[in-house]
Amino acid sequence: MQPLQERADQLREALDGAIKQINLKDLQQERDKLQKESQNSEFWAKSDDAQATMQQIAKLDRRIQPWQDLHSELGEILQLINLQDPYLETDLTEQLASLEKSFNELKTELKFMGPYDDHDTILSIFAGAGGTDAQDWTQILLRMYVRWAERHHCKIVTLTESAGDEAGLKSVTIELEGDFMYAKLKSEHGVHRLVRLSPFNANHLRETSFAKVEVFPKIDKPTELILDEKDLKIDVYRSGGHGGQSVNTTDSAVRITHIPTGITVAIQNERSQLQNKETALTLLRSRLAQLELEQHKDNVRELKGPNQSAEWGNQIRSYVLHPYKQVKDLRTGYETSDIDGVLDGNLDPLIDAYLENNIQA
Repeated sequence: MQPLQERADQLREALDGAIKQINLKDLQQERDKLQKESQNSEFWAKSDDAQATMQQIAKLDRRIQPWQDLHSELGEILQLINLQDPYLETDLTEQLASLEKSFNELKTELKFMGPYDDHDTILSIFAGAGGTDAQDWTQILLRMYVRWAERHHCKIVTLTESAGDEAGLKSVTIELEGDFMYAKLKSEHGVHRLVRLSPFNANHLRETSFAKVEVFPKIDKPTELILDEKDLKIDVYRSGGHGGQSVNTTDSAVRITHIPTGITVAIQNERSQLQNKETALTLLRSRLAQLELEQHKDNVRELKGPNQSAEWGNQIRSYVLHPYKQVKDLRTGYETSDIDGVLDGNLDPLIDAYLENNIQA
C-alpha cells in the first residue's frame, strides 16, 4: 500500500496545480471586489443591477468555497500525518480517501476552461425538414432540455416561442441559469435527427425529421462584446402576440439586425419596449459570441453570417425509435438504447462523453 505521506503529498501537488489552473486567486479577487461594491450605500438604487451582482457573488462563492475547504482540510491532515502517531493512521487514511474522492469530483471543473464556460446559456430550437413531425420533435427536444435543467436545479425562462401549425413548435428560445451552463450544454449545438413511426401520418409510416439546436453563452454585459451602433438596424413594431390591451396597442416589439453578419433577433412580449430591446441585444451579443468561437475571430466586424445551406444534412446526433431504439452521438460515438431516459432529460452521459473527447464547440 502506498505510504500515507506520499499519497497526501501527491494530492497536495495535484490540488495546487488545479487551483492555479482555475485561477482561484483571481476568482477570489473578483468576489471581494463585488462584495465591496455591495456595501456601497447606493448599491440598491438600481435593483436589477444589484440583484445581478448578488447572483454573481453567489455563483463565485459556489465555485471558490469547495476548493478552499479542500485545501484547508488537506493542510490539517498533513499536519496530523507529520505527528507520525500510529493511532491516527486509520482515521487519516479514511479522511484522505474522502478528500481524494472530493478532488476527483471537483476536477470536472477543469474541463470548463473556455472563455464563456462559466456563463449562463441561451438555447434555441428550430423545426427543420419534416413538417409537422419536425415541429413536434422541436417540442419534444424542449421538454428534454427542461427536464435536464430541472434535474440540475436550473432556473428556466422562456424568451420566445412560436407555435406549430398543427402541433408542436416552429421555434422556441429559453434561458438557463446555473453553474457552467454554457460549458455543459454547448455539446447540444447542432442538428438533431429523429426517426420514428409518425403519429401525424395516416398510414403510420416511418418518418425522419430534424430540428436545429443553437446554444449560446449569455452575454448580458455590454463590455464583454462591444457592438458598434452603426452596425445595428433597429426596428420597432406593434406586437402581434397575446398579452393584454397595452401589448396590442403599443409599438413594444423590437427587431435588431446586425448588418455585417445579417443576424436578426426579434423580441415581443408583455414587457416594455426598453426591456424588449435589452433582451434582444443580449440575444444578439450571445449569438455573436458563439460565432466568434466558431470562426476564431477577435473582431465582431470580421464575422461572417452562419452558413445555413447544409444544416439539415449535418446532424450531430440521431434518435431512433423505430425499428429499434437507439441514441447515437455522431461526434463521440457514444450510443445508448435508453432513448426514453435521454428524452426524459438524462443527458449527462452524452455531455460527459463530449467533454471527455475534448471536442471544441
